[in-house]
Amino acid sequence: MKISARNQLEGTIVEITKGATTAHVRLDVDGTIVTSAITNAAVDELKLAVGQKAYAVVKASDVMIAID
Repeated sequence: MKISARNQLEGTIVEITKGATTAHVRLDVDGTIVTSAITNAAVDELKLAVGQKAYAVVKASDVMIAID
């Protein structure tokens, strides 16, 4: 896989919940759960399944830091 995004988090799919048009895919990245909202069609086209290795790819122009 070649991609320009630098923030690639490798993990394991732990849950896929499909809605009417959008699915929530939960990825375990070293004990931290990252959730992605993608189309049901993308889940089907990628043949995503629980237990499968996958990457969460984050592409953003800004990353902010906040504190309490």
